[in-house]
Amino acid sequence: MVVVGAGMAGVQTAVALREQGFRGAVTVIGAEAHQPYDRPPLSKAVLLGKAEGSAFDVDFESLGVELRLGCEVRGLRPGDRELDTGTGPVPYDVLVLATGAEPITLPGTGGVPGVHLLRTLDDAERLRPVLARQHDIVVVGAGWIGAEFATAAREAGCAVTVVEAADRPLAGALPAEVAAPMAAWYADAGVELRTHARVERVEPGAVLLADGTRLPAGAVVVGIGARPATAWLAGSGIELGAHGEVLADAHLRTSLPDVYAVGDCASFPSARYGERLLVHHWDNALQGPRTVAANILAADHLGDTPQVYDPVPYFWSEQFGRFVQHAGHHAAADRMVRRGDPTGPAWTVCWLREDRLVALLAVGRPRDLAQGRRLIEAGRRMDARALADPSRPLKDAGAD
Repeated sequence: MVVVGAGMAGVQTAVALREQGFRGAVTVIGAEAHQPYDRPPLSKAVLLGKAEGSAFDVDFESLGVELRLGCEVRGLRPGDRELDTGTGPVPYDVLVLATGAEPITLPGTGGVPGVHLLRTLDDAERLRPVLARQHDIVVVGAGWIGAEFATAAREAGCAVTVVEAADRPLAGALPAEVAAPMAAWYADAGVELRTHARVERVEPGAVLLADGTRLPAGAVVVGIGARPATAWLAGSGIELGAHGEVLADAHLRTSLPDVYAVGDCASFPSARYGERLLVHHWDNALQGPRTVAANILAADHLGDTPQVYDPVPYFWSEQFGRFVQHAGHHAAADRMVRRGDPTGPAWTVCWLREDRLVALLAVGRPRDLAQGRRLIEAGRRMDARALADPSRPLKDAGAD
């Protein structure tokens, strides 16, 4: 058993295999030399120097899992059942692809000093002294990672300007009527947010916008999204989707026999939502490995029914003193219901399809999220009028 990728999805696949009784050899290959680590703390405690790292609390030796770290996988030869790596070929019987995603870079910034990404432990360690020196910082992109980094930079005492090409924060993630009120969070935190702002170029010490504005920048942090890390699969016969992701089936199997895919690098068909989902969030990388492990073991026992992977997607973000949580998938909704004032400190937005809850966004209302997630899983019909009453528990707003 070989797992490519030593992030959350890869590590949890190895752990789940052992927990579910797999006794064969398990090898996890990771491109970074660091011990496998969790990513969410990188934009928080690690970045601010409150923690030195975020290594997983996993005893790989006692699990009998071999780690090959600092090992770049360069190709897959399914006919030979081998991986090409920087240290030579690695054979496999069953292969799990868990290579995650890689940040999208800003064109023209390669080699420009002071330009940073925030995806890896090395990225966070390079940025930590930048925050400590309280540089003027320009953040490109007002998505989740841009907001989280801006939050940390303000906590460190930096002057922060966020530039966003769209008309609002989180334009690619949330509808305008939901995301627009979040723009006020930036001003409340002392962050300058510039929307409709396209970057013309970055030069040492400054960011130049398309409208001619020149923003001084002791450092530039780029957070404009991520793409599946699958370029190394070119020519392998693995079927990829429009975003470069591995196209997994409902059991997280790929187009090649005995090859599975899980986490940020793979999409899967959701019967719950009637479309294929590509989920770049921590919970997906935690949940998917259990299904992969179960299906690998089921394949070893002919006649066992494989498990279907169709979760309610979930993620959270901590930004500007607010705890933001999202569950479900709102793209297919036909109605939106608000719970509470979006200009206030705590509110929720619910999305319905044919009166069934399909997604919700909770700001400072973790109970709504917990109850709503269970309601989505149950497929319960909701009473929209009761749902709109923020004083009423979400679980009591059912129509049946």
